Amino acid sequence: MAREDSAEFHMSERRERFLTSTWGALLAAAFCCLLWGSAFPCIKIGYGLFGIAGADTASQMLFAGTRFLLAGVMVILFVSATSKMALVPQRSDLGAICLLALFQTFGQYAFFYLGLAHAAGTTSSVIEASANFFAILLSALAFRQERLTSRKVVGCLLGFAGVVLINLGGSLGSLSFSFSPDGEGMILLSTLCSATSSCLIQQLSARHDPVLLSGWQFVLGGLGLMAMGVAGGGVLSPTGPSAIALLAYMAFISAAAYSVWSLLLSVNSVSRISVYGFMNPVFGFVLSAVLLGEYQQVDPVRSICALVLVSAGIVVVNRVGARAGSATDAPGSEAR
Repeated sequence: MAREDSAEFHMSERRERFLTSTWGALLAAAFCCLLWGSAFPCIKIGYGLFGIAGADTASQMLFAGTRFLLAGVMVILFVSATSKMALVPQRSDLGAICLLALFQTFGQYAFFYLGLAHAAGTTSSVIEASANFFAILLSALAFRQERLTSRKVVGCLLGFAGVVLINLGGSLGSLSFSFSPDGEGMILLSTLCSATSSCLIQQLSARHDPVLLSGWQFVLGGLGLMAMGVAGGGVLSPTGPSAIALLAYMAFISAAAYSVWSLLLSVNSVSRISVYGFMNPVFGFVLSAVLLGEYQQVDPVRSICALVLVSAGIVVVNRVGARAGSATDAPGSEAR
């Protein structure tokens, strides 16, 4: 028993060293962002395979809830099988699971789908991308987990500029930045939920297993979204085995990406990891062109410039993280 505990401790120590190293954090975050980027075209394909109309918010919510429920089941079964121990939460974990499910899955996606039908697509993309910036602000100003420095602000602005460029491109002159409470307002609330969940993951992971939280919050949040979808009259009509296979892949995206992201946040500062999130729209833009045949929307020069801006933002923020360490960048962390 002591030998098993020692082996587990050394494995955990090696994992932490890898995830806090520059290349380890980069590879793990890029893996997450690549998976999330592939979700952009897969959602569009999935709506077609399940017969979901663009304005059918209830069915979209049911689709998302089913995906997240399956993702949670995948995480729980995989960890239970590999560790040979059931991944079952203790009573002390329940509050953390409910809190994280409220912000990370239910709140984020309920507000997103409620607002999407009433908001402009390009404006929504830009607002969603600001989640990374909000996460750093909340981490520093509300949760007091780290210091807000000029380098972090500059890095976020560079990454955000890259996202704006990849989303808007030549339409900058014709874009109308309108704001309606039931459209862009809902998208903004979704973004704030996403940013808050990043801070909560780091805070709660100090006392709870981050993978356990990830799996069970998916189950709880997914059930909540499914309930809202069913209550709104949502229906899923899979057209064949390919629809089920796609849903399983999308569940894997969430299970793998969010679990790895949670592990990253548990041992690094929010700013160091959140800035990588600016890669999501870039990956999504490129993969949409490949998988959906939207090549006419791809401007190579604009794409390269956007990637350079995002990369520059990551480098600027992580130069801080490399010197300051992971959680040691937080005020008062010396006492911990």
